[in-house]
This record gives sequence, C-alpha cells and structure tokens, in this order.
Amino acid sequence: MVDRKKDMIISGGENIYCAELENAVAAHPSVREVAVIGRSDERWGQVPVAYVTLVPGAELSLRELTEFLVGRLASFKWPKDLVLVAELPRNAGGKVLKPLLRTRDAEGAGVSER
Repeated sequence: MVDRKKDMIISGGENIYCAELENAVAAHPSVREVAVIGRSDERWGQVPVAYVTLVPGAELSLRELTEFLVGRLASFKWPKDLVLVAELPRNAGGKVLKPLLRTRDAEGAGVSER
C-alpha cells in the first residue's frame, strides 16, 4: 500500500495521480515509455517529474512536452522536470521500480532538463 500511496502527488494541496499524468505524457509521439514520480519541493510540497524513454531518433524538451499537454491536463499537473533515460528500471516481472527512481531523483542522478 505504501508504494501506491506514493503514486499520488500532493502539490499545493492538489492531488495529482501519476497514472493520469503518465497516460497524457505517453500520448506524445516521441515518448516510448514514461514513469512519473513526486519530487519534494519547498514551495509546493511535491512536484511531478516525468522519467521518459524516447522512440529511436526522437527528441523532446520540457517545453515541447508542456505545450503538448495544454488542453489535455490542468497546468498544475504538468511535469516540472523531464528526465530522459535510456530505459526505466524494472523488476523481474516487468514492473517499473518507482522507489528506485525516487532514490535516484533524490540523489540527482539522470539527465535532467531543470
């Protein structure tokens, strides 16, 4: 239950469900896979961060992704950071290891577009 509870981000008192944001980001034609986590933020409590793998040869910036999400999601739900990764960490069953992403994020690992 603890992992599922962390799949909801509370940002400025608003609930952001990771699955909703992941579905919206995944609809972008450059995105192969996405996982969304919450990052601690002094002002908002938490902000959403999208970890994304791209389709071969594609490029994507946070600005392009944000423009894509206009009209699809409320602006407070948009990712505040985009981290491009070669692959998402998975367990033997194929499930994305979000706790590992949270640890890496807290340590500042990964290529980020802050």
